[in-house]
Amino acid sequence: MRKFIPLAVSAALLAAATPQSVAAKGCVRGAVAGAVAGHYMHHHAVVGAVGGCIAAHEYYKHKAKQAAAAQQQQGAH
Repeated sequence: MRKFIPLAVSAALLAAATPQSVAAKGCVRGAVAGAVAGHYMHHHAVVGAVGGCIAAHEYYKHKAKQAAAAQQQQGAH
Protein backbone atom coordinates (compact mmCIF):
# COMPACT_ATOMS: atom_id res chain seq x y z
CA MET A 1 0.00 0.00 0.00
CA ARG A 2 2.82 2.41 0.80
CA LYS A 3 4.34 2.09 -2.65
CA PHE A 4 1.10 3.35 -4.23
CA ILE A 5 0.92 6.55 -2.18
CA PRO A 6 3.64 8.34 -4.22
CA LEU A 7 1.85 7.28 -7.41
CA ALA A 8 -1.44 8.69 -6.17
CA VAL A 9 0.19 11.93 -5.04
CA SER A 10 2.04 12.40 -8.33
CA ALA A 11 -1.13 11.72 -10.32
CA ALA A 12 -3.05 14.24 -8.23
CA LEU A 13 -0.33 16.86 -8.75
CA LEU A 14 -0.28 16.17 -12.47
CA ALA A 15 -4.05 16.53 -12.68
CA ALA A 16 -3.89 19.78 -10.71
CA ALA A 17 -1.14 21.21 -12.92
CA THR A 18 -2.98 20.73 -16.21
CA PRO A 19 -5.33 23.46 -17.41
CA GLN A 20 -8.88 22.39 -16.69
CA SER A 21 -11.82 23.67 -18.66
CA VAL A 22 -14.02 21.09 -17.02
CA ALA A 23 -13.36 21.52 -13.30
CA ALA A 24 -13.82 18.02 -11.93
CA LYS A 25 -16.71 16.68 -13.92
CA GLY A 26 -16.73 12.91 -13.91
CA CYS A 27 -13.87 12.56 -11.45
CA VAL A 28 -15.99 11.18 -8.62
CA ARG A 29 -17.90 8.83 -10.91
CA GLY A 30 -14.67 7.63 -12.51
CA ALA A 31 -12.97 7.25 -9.14
CA VAL A 32 -15.77 5.06 -7.81
CA ALA A 33 -15.77 2.87 -10.92
CA GLY A 34 -11.98 2.67 -10.89
CA ALA A 35 -11.88 1.79 -7.20
CA VAL A 36 -14.36 -1.04 -7.67
CA ALA A 37 -12.46 -2.35 -10.68
CA GLY A 38 -9.15 -1.99 -8.87
CA HIS A 39 -10.48 -3.81 -5.84
CA TYR A 40 -11.39 -6.81 -7.93
CA MET A 41 -8.05 -6.70 -9.75
CA HIS A 42 -5.74 -7.77 -6.93
CA HIS A 43 -6.86 -5.18 -4.34
CA HIS A 44 -5.54 -2.03 -6.05
CA ALA A 45 -8.50 0.19 -5.24
CA VAL A 46 -6.46 3.36 -4.72
CA VAL A 47 -4.66 3.04 -8.04
CA GLY A 48 -7.96 2.25 -9.73
CA ALA A 49 -9.59 5.29 -8.18
CA VAL A 50 -6.82 7.60 -9.35
CA GLY A 51 -6.84 6.11 -12.83
CA GLY A 52 -10.64 6.24 -13.03
CA CYS A 53 -10.69 9.87 -11.97
CA ILE A 54 -8.11 10.84 -14.59
CA ALA A 55 -9.80 8.81 -17.33
CA ALA A 56 -13.28 10.18 -16.63
CA HIS A 57 -11.97 13.73 -16.39
CA GLU A 58 -10.25 13.43 -19.77
CA TYR A 59 -13.41 11.89 -21.28
CA TYR A 60 -15.60 14.78 -20.13
CA LYS A 61 -13.00 17.34 -21.22
CA HIS A 62 -13.02 15.78 -24.69
CA LYS A 63 -16.83 15.86 -24.78
CA ALA A 64 -16.84 19.54 -23.74
CA LYS A 65 -14.46 20.40 -26.59
CA GLN A 66 -16.69 18.55 -29.06
CA ALA A 67 -19.78 20.35 -27.78
CA ALA A 68 -18.03 23.73 -28.06
CA ALA A 69 -16.96 22.95 -31.62
CA ALA A 70 -20.50 21.89 -32.54
CA GLN A 71 -21.90 25.06 -30.95
CA GLN A 72 -19.41 27.17 -32.88
CA GLN A 73 -20.34 25.43 -36.14
CA GLN A 74 -24.05 26.03 -35.56
CA GLY A 75 -23.36 29.70 -34.86
CA ALA A 76 -21.44 30.07 -38.13
CA HIS A 77 -24.36 28.85 -40.27
